[in-house]
Amino acid sequence: MSKKRIRLLYIVLDGLSDGPYRLKELGNKTPLEAAHKPHMDRLAREGRTGVMHPVAPGVAPESDVAVISILGYDPYRYYTGRGPLESFAAGLEVRPGDLAIRANFATRGQGREIIDRRAGRSLSDEEAGQLCQEVNAQLRLESIPGSTFQLKHTIGHRACLVIRTKKTPLSGEITNTDPAYRRNGPVSIPQEGGFENLFQYAGPLEDCKDLKTAAVSALLTNEFVLRSCEILERSSINKKRQEKGMPPANLLLLRDAGDRLPKFPDMKSKFGLRMACLADMPVEKGIASLTGMEVVELPPPSSDLKRDYLLRAEKTLETLKDFDGLYIHIKGPDIPGHDGDGEAKKVAIETIDRYFLGPLLEKIELKEIIVALTADHTTPCQLKSHSHDPVPLVLYGGPITPGHTQDFSEESCQKGSLGEIKGTQLMPRIVKYIKG
Repeated sequence: MSKKRIRLLYIVLDGLSDGPYRLKELGNKTPLEAAHKPHMDRLAREGRTGVMHPVAPGVAPESDVAVISILGYDPYRYYTGRGPLESFAAGLEVRPGDLAIRANFATRGQGREIIDRRAGRSLSDEEAGQLCQEVNAQLRLESIPGSTFQLKHTIGHRACLVIRTKKTPLSGEITNTDPAYRRNGPVSIPQEGGFENLFQYAGPLEDCKDLKTAAVSALLTNEFVLRSCEILERSSINKKRQEKGMPPANLLLLRDAGDRLPKFPDMKSKFGLRMACLADMPVEKGIASLTGMEVVELPPPSSDLKRDYLLRAEKTLETLKDFDGLYIHIKGPDIPGHDGDGEAKKVAIETIDRYFLGPLLEKIELKEIIVALTADHTTPCQLKSHSHDPVPLVLYGGPITPGHTQDFSEESCQKGSLGEIKGTQLMPRIVKYIKG
């Protein structure tokens, strides 16, 4: 009698945990501790828990680096910057020597003052798309002859930018203009201790390999930022927003430049699993595609979270039967974490538990599926930024026997039988369970 195939359901809830940072307004609990989440707690009781450093102890990662790591790839070996990943996912061509950068529409005050790094999180896709069209149509880069660019909106306040020159290859080894993230080699580190709300001028990284090329790249980046400010400032879209009392999107903050796409071995050859991916954000879609996963198209998130999560649960069940595994990345908890809104983060967790996880667990045969539930990083409401704290982890189903954890939370998972692992160690451990 042939052994039944065990599939993987790998669920990552972006910014889910808060580490040790508890909130008075939630009864001195984290949002995860305070949330009513019977399905997550069931996984913890009947599965095995632990904690994971998504990249390494002491590192507060961005989502891109963390996702690369928790999918089993060493980010210090493969990572080439967030810009190339998002640009690729957005459909922009990224050739070797192009400068690909992640962009945020933001609100600028006087001079270099940043009033809001995300333009109030109120920029519609239509507005952002039109603003990108205006910049593409009106801006010409003049500091280096033959330079061209393409700016493309992705989702919400997010966009990506690719700059290229006719003769000279460009370098991704430049600093960010976004002060919330500091470059450390190819990796950007969120500023846990706060930062000065002034946009920065890009410059070569201290340890860059080619100072001249990096200086040219920084020059073009700064020219783009300053010239685009002028166009955005006079845009009728921003004038209408101000008339409505909304913050203008009159600044583009740039970060995480890269000059080539990463070259990953695909998931099938690395782990023997044919994988698909459900994700909302460009960076996760880009990583999934570049690691050989099939990216399942979804409608963008809406204000109707119940409908969104029920749809994603349905799409998960529909897709999983055709693959060895499915990677699902849900943005939900991260946004209120960055906004410092503990109650909203608690509600986000409860909504995912009720309308996404609950319907899934009702309809899957858990003897034939391993569920991995974790986060890509902590986003404590107290910090409004990513932190270096480990994230909770639970593995459930298939041959996995129960441990001794009673609920799914930061503190409970610290005591779990999986112990403390690094992100790159998770996929090999899961594959051992799958293959017996």
